[in-house]
Amino acid sequence: MSNDATRTRARDAAGPDRALLELERFLPYQLNVLMEAVSRSLSKLYGERYGLSVPEWRVIATLGQYRTMTAKQIGAHSRMNKTMVSRAVSALQRRGVVRRDRNANDRREEFLSLSDEGREIYDDLAPRAARFADTLLEALSVEERAHFTQMLWRLEERAKQISAARGKDII
Repeated sequence: MSNDATRTRARDAAGPDRALLELERFLPYQLNVLMEAVSRSLSKLYGERYGLSVPEWRVIATLGQYRTMTAKQIGAHSRMNKTMVSRAVSALQRRGVVRRDRNANDRREEFLSLSDEGREIYDDLAPRAARFADTLLEALSVEERAHFTQMLWRLEERAKQISAARGKDII
């Protein structure tokens, strides 16, 4: 059955006054709204205190955790595209927060790490970010937190499966 025929049948089943999709109940939309609200709240912490953008904070947090990485590795870990990482790293380097060291074996690659100032920012912000997350999770019981984490992992894995099956009749 064609997609047009499927949509027509769905519309007919929904009735003339009923929407095919209620955005407020649509999981991808709900997750995006949650992510935006959390990100906006957290950005007040690092934005107001240090004037950092979301991508800059992600670079600092990633380098704080892993010490040394390439821009490509930061992008993969923090789910940012190459352009976002490049702009964030350039801004942080101008501020003296990030250091670049050429890879002696591959002159096209650079290893990135936090400068002393960058490490101070990370050491100040990381515990505050952890407290932010703990405060946010206070809305859930200990059991709900464990289930929520498991559900997030399962949904992420399922989304990867759906993405990998692109072009197949999974949806």
